[in-house]
Amino acid sequence: MIETVAGLREHLQWAVELEHATLPPYLCALYSLDPAVNAEAIEVVSSVFVEEMIHLSIAANLLNAVGGDPRLDTPDLLPGYPCQLPHSDIQLELLPFGSEALEMFLRLELPEAPGAPVEGDEYETIGQFYDAVEAGLKDLCETLGEDKVFTGDPARQVTAGPFHHTDGTLSEVTDLKSALAALEEIVEQGEGTSRGGVWDGDGDFFHPDRDEVAHYYRFEELKLGRRYQRGDTLQSGPTGDPVTVDLAGVIPMQANPQPSKNPEIRQAQQAFDNMYCTVLYLLEQAFNGEPTLIRDATRTMFGLKAATLQLLTRKEADGTTPGPTFTYIAPEDRT
Repeated sequence: MIETVAGLREHLQWAVELEHATLPPYLCALYSLDPAVNAEAIEVVSSVFVEEMIHLSIAANLLNAVGGDPRLDTPDLLPGYPCQLPHSDIQLELLPFGSEALEMFLRLELPEAPGAPVEGDEYETIGQFYDAVEAGLKDLCETLGEDKVFTGDPARQVTAGPFHHTDGTLSEVTDLKSALAALEEIVEQGEGTSRGGVWDGDGDFFHPDRDEVAHYYRFEELKLGRRYQRGDTLQSGPTGDPVTVDLAGVIPMQANPQPSKNPEIRQAQQAFDNMYCTVLYLLEQAFNGEPTLIRDATRTMFGLKAATLQLLTRKEADGTTPGPTFTYIAPEDRT
């Protein structure tokens, strides 16, 4: 249970770490896909990736709103893969797109069971974790008053948009009402909910005539090879248009890449790590008093594609395809 403002801040920092932990696995799967034959899978993974960036920003806004200091430029955020989702036993790996990656994403985005208990630590689903945060917020506001909970500087709130690949939004958090709306934004987009709905409340960015389904069900569409359409339910499953995934159009990146012994490949890995750690630095600065830097962080994040492809187009001596290691580089060692 969350019984103090300090405990609330601790859990919201965990939320920042939780949301970040999903980014490297999604990024590796995304950039392993050949856009010439897997455009539909790219649409799904890219939309989820961008929405996880929004969720990370929402978590930071929530933490700032209650007087915390979001931390991202720290070795704790890059512990090495495989690893567990922070404060959970959900396993995360760096994998190329395929059945194994899909099963990992489905486990990660699994909706919580109806009536499942709130779990602020050692949670089984992400939805249960956010239920605990919501309950803690409500209890603290009731016992202490909103003015004693929401003590953060509103100038540190980060807003941005519109976003590519999603209709999701990022809004300021200044009180209980806006905090609950921010948590709902995360939940609706598929962070595991007991509400029992397939849809996330937004329109489909790529197909404006369709409603958008939550993360779990987007990955289910790829697994089952068919889209959800209006009128579909959890019981019916997807009954809409077919979805095509060509596994031959996937770059076979090594699972959980390790530092290469090839000097040129290792240099490319370090260049990627340098850029990724720069993203973490820019995000931390954006969430700690320089909100306009969120756009610099986003631009640098999109630059990771070229750095990733520098690795995925190479071969190791044994014929395998290297990939990014997501190794933390200390600020004084960055170039």
